[in-house]
Amino acid sequence: MSHGHCGIVRPGSRGATVSNDPTLKLLARTALSHAEAGADLVAPSDMMDGRVHAIREALDAAGFIDMPVMSYAAKFASAFYGPFREAAESTPKFGDRRSYQMDAANADEALREVAMDIAEGADIVMVKPALAYLDIIYRVKTEFGYPTAAYAVSAEYSMIKAAARKGWIDERAVMLESHLAMRRAGADILITYAARELNNWLKAV
Repeated sequence: MSHGHCGIVRPGSRGATVSNDPTLKLLARTALSHAEAGADLVAPSDMMDGRVHAIREALDAAGFIDMPVMSYAAKFASAFYGPFREAAESTPKFGDRRSYQMDAANADEALREVAMDIAEGADIVMVKPALAYLDIIYRVKTEFGYPTAAYAVSAEYSMIKAAARKGWIDERAVMLESHLAMRRAGADILITYAARELNNWLKAV
């Protein structure tokens, strides 16, 4: 959204807030448009309550019963999104996203969110960011045994690149080791800015 939040904003007595339920209709419509355009899966990142159910219902009703939903199930309100937000100019114009993204200190809530998304029909669940949340990845995979994705976000990539440019670290070794940690924690899928480099390095092994 142009205001930088992940849903429809309504004015209120305590200031503007993201309105959960009206946003679900918009998310379902958007997911359906992606399916109709030929997407292989849909991946809602908004963190609205009930969005997986709304999307699954809309896809099934339109005949896309085999369209997978990869849910950003445990998406934390993180400082590691900074470089992306600056590049995409997506920093919220007011407030922040802490009312609907996960508290970094609250692992139990993250597990509850994952359980809810699985119950609503998610096919893949994601933890985001990855490296600072290896414990969450491990707990999600151990508790649910579900296909689990880890999203290594912009700052995770940028910090390694910046330190490597300074000559402080071995970029290849640190990048490989950090992503290995995500796999070791239980991630079946890695979403990462380093995909091209990792692919080339692993092919050369």
